[in-house]
Amino acid sequence: MAENQSEEHSAPIKTPKQLIIVVVLAFVVPIALIVMLTQLITSGPDLSKNNPALSEEAVAKRLKPVGEVMVDPNPPKPAPAAPIAIAAAGVPGKVAPAGTADAGKGKSVYDSACTVCHAAGVAGAPKAGDKAAWAPRLKTGLNALYASALKGKNAMPAKGGNPALADADLKAAVDYMVGLVK
Repeated sequence: MAENQSEEHSAPIKTPKQLIIVVVLAFVVPIALIVMLTQLITSGPDLSKNNPALSEEAVAKRLKPVGEVMVDPNPPKPAPAAPIAIAAAGVPGKVAPAGTADAGKGKSVYDSACTVCHAAGVAGAPKAGDKAAWAPRLKTGLNALYASALKGKNAMPAKGGNPALADADLKAAVDYMVGLVK
């Protein structure tokens, strides 16, 4: 029967010596690989005091922040505000002279806190300069507008979301926006 078998159907191991070699290598090679991997992993870094990578300077350099915040001690001065007539002291119809200190303060507060919503009409805020949107609000009077700005109304937070604003500065911003629609 062995004489009828073809060469392609025969096993590559033909002698007992070849069988022993294959069995021994099947155990020795994986064990050797495992031992080498454990040596690689457990050998680890050099943690001695003489290692330059562990010096105080090297550690501080690696932990240094990527960037730093620098504050210019001499910031540029803002451009003077254009003179605009605004309502004076909460009296409807009375206009303060253009270029007063309140006019500049009102515009700067408007630019810093109010323009976010009032420039684009976000969340129902009346757009600055839109007479139709401001008309019903102006009918309630300046004191009601001041109260809305100071305490908040609907989606608008108190003081336009800037609790650090002084009441007088916020009133100046309201006067500035009212002046834009008169």
